[in-house]
Amino acid sequence: MIKPAPKPARKAVVLLSGGLDSATALAMAKNQGFDCYVLSFDYGQRALTELNAARCVVEQLGITEHRVIRLHLEDFGGSALTDHSIDVPDHETGGIPVTYVPARNTVFLSLALGWAEVLEATAIFIGVNAVDYSGYPDCRPEFIDAFEKMANLATKTGVSGQGVKIYTPLMNMTKADIIREGQSLGVNYADTISCYQADDEGRACGVCDSCRLRAKGFEDAGVQDPTRYISA
Repeated sequence: MIKPAPKPARKAVVLLSGGLDSATALAMAKNQGFDCYVLSFDYGQRALTELNAARCVVEQLGITEHRVIRLHLEDFGGSALTDHSIDVPDHETGGIPVTYVPARNTVFLSLALGWAEVLEATAIFIGVNAVDYSGYPDCRPEFIDAFEKMANLATKTGVSGQGVKIYTPLMNMTKADIIREGQSLGVNYADTISCYQADDEGRACGVCDSCRLRAKGFEDAGVQDPTRYISA
């Protein structure tokens, strides 16, 4: 009896910054059986070493297709991550912090959508979180829902009926939950960088908002923090 040919794996475009959250989202996408095509961005951010971290994560998880796209968001500025005249705060601030990059996730998701169409992928994964996060408006469920609706109105894929779904597996997880999930999937967090202003050796500052959230996550998870700090 001739066995039926196996079904091809579902394709997904996964956004990867090199940080803890996006690395976990990638591991979750792979664990769900998706054939992952990974997309990272050099957008003029302070911590370019996070792209080295992204490459390490891709290697450790056995991903074969990883593209890094150069954007020039520093030409606009307006964020402490893309404008060196704005200091990264070393304490909690009210409202939307100065580390918010205007329209960043909208731009990233739009480019991921374009690649997904070319690949005929039905999924896009992004590691946004609405629990332990810095208050960015483009990390909220309302934004993701609106973008998915727009994506299926604005593309050939959406109009033809196949459509694309935006997956946000970390949306309602605490940082500790994310770390535990990643550990169960074999993510080596020593390869990741979350710091907004890591040095050229990939060492974290330990005082920015992202560093504080990351450190608390490891503490709450009861997991040793593998992060290398500048002061260490």
